[in-house]
Amino acid sequence: MKKILAIIMAVVMIFGLAACGGGGSTTTGGDADFKVGAIYINSKNDTAGYTYAHHNGITTAMKELGMDVNSQLVIVDEVPEDKEQVLSAIDTLVGEGANIIFGISFGYIDAFEEAAAAYPDVVFSHGTGYKSNDTNFNNYFGRAYQARYLAGIAAGLKSLETGNNNIGYVAAYGTEYAETASGINGFALGAMAVNPDAQVYVKNLGAWADEVNEAAFAKELIESYGCGVISQHCDSAQPQIAAEKAGIFGCGYNSDMTVDAPAAHLTAAIWNWNVYYRTAIEAAQAAGTADQFVTTMGSPAYYGGLAEGFVDVSPLSENCAAGTQEAIDAVKALIVDGTWDVFSGVKLSIAADGTVTMADADLVDNAGNVIVPAGGPSVEDGVITGTMNYFVAGVKAV
Repeated sequence: MKKILAIIMAVVMIFGLAACGGGGSTTTGGDADFKVGAIYINSKNDTAGYTYAHHNGITTAMKELGMDVNSQLVIVDEVPEDKEQVLSAIDTLVGEGANIIFGISFGYIDAFEEAAAAYPDVVFSHGTGYKSNDTNFNNYFGRAYQARYLAGIAAGLKSLETGNNNIGYVAAYGTEYAETASGINGFALGAMAVNPDAQVYVKNLGAWADEVNEAAFAKELIESYGCGVISQHCDSAQPQIAAEKAGIFGCGYNSDMTVDAPAAHLTAAIWNWNVYYRTAIEAAQAAGTADQFVTTMGSPAYYGGLAEGFVDVSPLSENCAAGTQEAIDAVKALIVDGTWDVFSGVKLSIAADGTVTMADADLVDNAGNVIVPAGGPSVEDGVITGTMNYFVAGVKAV
């Protein structure tokens, strides 16, 4: 009789597990059946830049959660910002049983919105976007402008050391997108906090990734505008490589680009994407069903910064000017504890030895308009993420 009962219990357990295991349609916890899907704009094998940073973030988060990257991560890479191709990639990932699908490029947004309605049992999480719903579709981004400000400090101190006030910036876009405008403005304000005479020249690619022109535009900023430091908002390390070839310096983006341009690179504004990806995967698993994902996350939009460890700067290279670490540490502390933020009516002045002083001052755009009056609070998050369509004084589009 004991043997018969044991057999019956075993059969019941097998059917119970089968009922809970699900395919790609139900988010049921951290078992081996839970799959993460990802759509990348560049190759998953990149060794630096935007896609590399996201891929590293996803795999790091999965390993932190004890997941098997080889069996639980499904990727479709090198997907352009074409709606039909993104939808096709989504279909592939759903077919592979993905419970949550991450899309890392801004131009995936409409496809993700459509797919979230078509596949209500799958979680869709879109990077750098602004669309969402209240069930299975959210967006995520962070306060990159804070890290940009810190990188700007490094650039400004280097400009003082070299005696060259001209700083170049290879940008994916300019004031067309708040994402790029806020980053450029944050970087410029950091540089000018150190060197009030700094001038930031922005060359606009009109694309998130274009390795040929990333190098060519950096070269133009160096040769035509005499820039001694090159920064960037674009996917590859080409601007840093161009800076090294010209014998000048640079600040990268997305990942530490010192390995790509060891004689030029100062530091990079970077993302610790694993901070978000772990949060999202845990929420998808805890939600029980996809339609509870946004509720479990607590908001349809994730927006972390230095305080959450979501953004930062990479370790400073030996190319940095003396006092750079001290200055960055001091400003970072002010941001993290909430004392100050970048786009407020309080201006920081940073001495060459890293000493920081604060004073009320208007935040002004490059057309002379007062954006925030002296002493006023930082501009609202909705402006930083959605409607910042201006450059601050000291920035010039070329």
